[in-house]
Order: sequence, then C-alpha cells, then structure tokens
Amino acid sequence: MARIFEINPANPQPRLIAQVVETLHRGGVICYPTDTMYGIGCDIFNQKAVKRIYQIKRRPKDKPFSFMCASLTNISNYGHVGNTAYRMMRKNLPGPYTFVLSGSKLVPKIMLTRQKTVGIRVPAHPICLAILEALGNPILNTSATLEDDDQPVCNSLDVDRLFGKQVDLILEGGEIIPQPSTVISLLTEQPEILREGKGDISPFL
Repeated sequence: MARIFEINPANPQPRLIAQVVETLHRGGVICYPTDTMYGIGCDIFNQKAVKRIYQIKRRPKDKPFSFMCASLTNISNYGHVGNTAYRMMRKNLPGPYTFVLSGSKLVPKIMLTRQKTVGIRVPAHPICLAILEALGNPILNTSATLEDDDQPVCNSLDVDRLFGKQVDLILEGGEIIPQPSTVISLLTEQPEILREGKGDISPFL
C-alpha cells in the first residue's frame, strides 16, 4: 500500500520533499499534484521504475511518456530548443503546456519516440517544482487516470482508489479539477497545436 503525505501546495515542507526525493532515488513511483491534474511519475533515469509505470498505465511501449523539468534552462539540456521556441517557452513557462521537441542525447531511449522526439513540461505548481529542484533530474509525467475508469481524479483519495496498491507514495496537495495540458509541437519554426487543453493557445497562433 502506498504511503500518503499531506504536503502544503503553496509552501511545500522541505522535510517531506526530501522524503519524496529519497523515494525517487530508490526507484520509487509516486503520484503527485500538478497544475493540470494529479500525475504519476518517477526519475526518468531509473528504467525499472519507468517500466513499472508502463505496466500501471497499461500503455504500449511505442508510446513514450512526457516528462517534467524544473526550468527552461533545464529543458535545453534534454530538448533541442531553437530561438523561436525559446522565446515562446520563456513567455509561457511555467504553465499548463507540454512542448514537443527533438530529444537530446541525455534523454534515455525509453523516453524517446521513434522520431527521437520528447514531450517536456515545466509545471506551475510549487510541489512539482520543489521535487524537481531537489531531485536534480526530470521526472516522468503521466495522468493518474485509467482509460477504462471515467470517474474524475481530483484528490489523493481518488488516486489511492486507482493506484494505491501499485505506487509507493501519494502526495495530497489539495483538490484539483482535472484538465489536460495543451500540447504544442515546436519541431519547426511554426508551432503546431497537437492538443488543446488548459493552456491558452493564442500565444502560439
């Protein structure tokens, strides 16, 4: 059974963040609040943990997960960011966007598509950012939902119902009305909206 930590969503307690990071270092899988919905994640460099999440989400291996970085500077380590893409991301991050970029050599193969692209986020949520800063690595990011379950996942109790027996740690960070991120491809000079979600698309039109 997963442990449940109540973390202050506005001012996360450093001692609890340290325990979350310790869990990630050990190859643990966590559920956590983001600026769009509750998510499931692990350290992207722990292949065993990444494979666990594939099993938990019942996801085919040819559909890589996106991941979260702590900052735009951090993104440029893991994705190839051109001048236009940099300007757009600088104005809109942190925020509810997932950007598709060409992946760098630092990205583990299991996180790359066949086209060697990645989906990267910088979430506007203090808990996520505190974890990312303390860990020093990106963490995998996928929604804490199952395709065959249509009940909304808004808090740690909902997450526990679905994944409590399969993950190591659940972070309670308050009620969240789930809405997916907006997905934007920045592979070319002209942005392409792949999915319209919580993030405003007008800056990219």
